[in-house]
Amino acid sequence: MSDTAGTAHLLITCPDRPGIIAAVTNFLVNHNANVTQLDQHATEGTFFARLQFDMPSPALLRETLPKAFGEVVAPRFEMQWKLRVAADKLRCAILVSKHDHALLELLWRWSAGELPVELAGVVSNHPDLADAVGRFKVPFRHVPLAGLSRDDASRAVFDALPEKTDVVVLARYMQILSGEVCARYPNRIINIHHSFLPAFIGANPYQQAFDRGVKIIGATAHYVTADLDEGPIIDQGIAHVSHRYSPLDMKRLGRDLERQVLARAVLWHAEDRILVHGHKTIVFS
Repeated sequence: MSDTAGTAHLLITCPDRPGIIAAVTNFLVNHNANVTQLDQHATEGTFFARLQFDMPSPALLRETLPKAFGEVVAPRFEMQWKLRVAADKLRCAILVSKHDHALLELLWRWSAGELPVELAGVVSNHPDLADAVGRFKVPFRHVPLAGLSRDDASRAVFDALPEKTDVVVLARYMQILSGEVCARYPNRIINIHHSFLPAFIGANPYQQAFDRGVKIIGATAHYVTADLDEGPIIDQGIAHVSHRYSPLDMKRLGRDLERQVLARAVLWHAEDRILVHGHKTIVFS
């Protein structure tokens, strides 16, 4: 995705009724904006939309337009809305333990310009991946957690995050977060789960899948909540397997799925393509 300094994303959630799109697009046209993408969805009386648009004046986009939209359009339709200038990249921090595959995928895509975030740093409860992260010139911080309670461990890791972190990505971070830190970042912590949720919860999911003779394995990216592995699902990937696949074969295939699914979820979050509605997400991918 290539954005100019005057590109912005507008996300809208409101009660469904006629005239919403007309009101929004007319407002943008009247402010000399050019709509380049428009996605919408309505379900059970609720309307969702994502608009991407360009404006010739970045100053107008940052100052005048949000104020006018909040006064003129949003109250009329009881909107919850967010407008963000695309050039203001989200500051992203990654948490990781010892598994490197999901982390390295994110680092590679970011270094190749395929992940539009400001990668502020990587924090880990183990020192193992410091050299790998260092090769990408990204700050790495090791926070030992041995002997700490879950609450204290969560606090220690999140207190070590870079300043002004907008989104936290768990790239196979093998610690359960406390409810306190989940509440600090509502719908801003993205996790990759090594199975197609809900299924085979707990340790060694690939052995469980092998023992049950499954024909599909998968990976799930979701927002983190205080309820373990029950946050709103952003993306899922699957692969077909057969009796010829060993647990190691499944693990290798699962790692590929985890890399792809997590990278897509982070990209969609960074591009403001996700709206959370209760326990679900609307993803304009």
